[in-house]
Amino acid sequence: MSHSENKGLILGIMAGAAGISLVLVWYHKIRKSGATVNFPAFLDLRNRFQYEFHFANLHNEQGTVMALQGRQLQILEKLNDLLLNVEELKREVKFLKEAVPKLEELVRDELQGKSSVRRISPVHRATRKRRAETAYGATETTSSEEADSEGGYITAHTDTEGESEEERGWISLSAASARTEKETELFNLLQQVDSLHCGSDDDKKESFRLLLEKEEKFGNHQGFLWRLARAYGDMFEMTADVEEKKKYVADGKIVAEKAIQVDTMCADSHQWFAIMCGYMSEFDSIQNKIKNGCLFKEHLDKAIELKPQDPCLYYLNGRWCYSVAQLSWIEKKVATTLFGTPPTSTVQEALQNFLKAEELHPGYSKYNYVYLAKCYKDLGQRSNALKYCDFASSLLPVTNEDKEAQKDLEALLPMLQL
Repeated sequence: MSHSENKGLILGIMAGAAGISLVLVWYHKIRKSGATVNFPAFLDLRNRFQYEFHFANLHNEQGTVMALQGRQLQILEKLNDLLLNVEELKREVKFLKEAVPKLEELVRDELQGKSSVRRISPVHRATRKRRAETAYGATETTSSEEADSEGGYITAHTDTEGESEEERGWISLSAASARTEKETELFNLLQQVDSLHCGSDDDKKESFRLLLEKEEKFGNHQGFLWRLARAYGDMFEMTADVEEKKKYVADGKIVAEKAIQVDTMCADSHQWFAIMCGYMSEFDSIQNKIKNGCLFKEHLDKAIELKPQDPCLYYLNGRWCYSVAQLSWIEKKVATTLFGTPPTSTVQEALQNFLKAEELHPGYSKYNYVYLAKCYKDLGQRSNALKYCDFASSLLPVTNEDKEAQKDLEALLPMLQL
């Protein structure tokens, strides 16, 4: 037989732990006399086995080791193609495993409008059609060129671990998408109610309505809960009916307490629980008034610890200190009976808190100026008291609290002008 008809044979034997052997045969026709063939290591199984290939030139028919018929050669070539495809699949699965963890971030960017470019998940490339083609390809001839024309991928259903990772990746992505959509809805809702809270009374009522509407859906999120407590506080302030006030403050206290249970490190939750306790003292007996006063102080101190730059907290703390400093003898006796040691504070401590609020936010509120004037009056500093009365007078009453401050200011001025 001439050199142009010579045949090459490669036999590779891999013995696994289960004793399974795979015979790989490569067939190649030499088109030029004396040409050599270089064989790639197309499947090394993580470098555990290495093979050496040798090509024997057959010079005559008597030296032929094995005669391979046309159909057998096609099957051998198909086996070789299949093994190449397996190696490509392994590389693809590795790529998918690296890509899936990043999908959640990409989806979040899309939902939040951070990217105008549509991203296509690499997982989309793995289709059921590819799996069907692979199973079919073991018995029917499908060239690599034909497979490339269908998207450039050939795969085999051989790596069950890789496929399970892919399926888990889709489940994780689906859950992440649903979670991200819910988080986006919550984010937009909280922004909306924060804006409404700063508006008119009708805006605050709308904020309260929106929060109640979504309570079942977001009622386990601390950011939602303390805002709902705040909305109850708004309704308390806007309502004149005493029974309605009691209902709003009782419900608001329950919601604020739940917010603290969800996240004990949220300053706003502690702040609004304290405020609800302060509101409740308006209707309570002396005993409950003192009890709620102690709760007010406990949670306000925690809020200040967590958010030390908030002027509102120092204003509220100043109000508590001033109220305790003004307790009557009977109230102190009741407090001693209930708690052993009654809460104590001084006008000087109240003054320092009001000054701290003014330091952090000059012109913080009309009522802060009024309480500064009250403290200076009680301390005998008439000129300072009149100065802060002037500051309070310069601020127009806008909120209900401002209107209350105006009433206190009008009652205070005659005492300073004597």
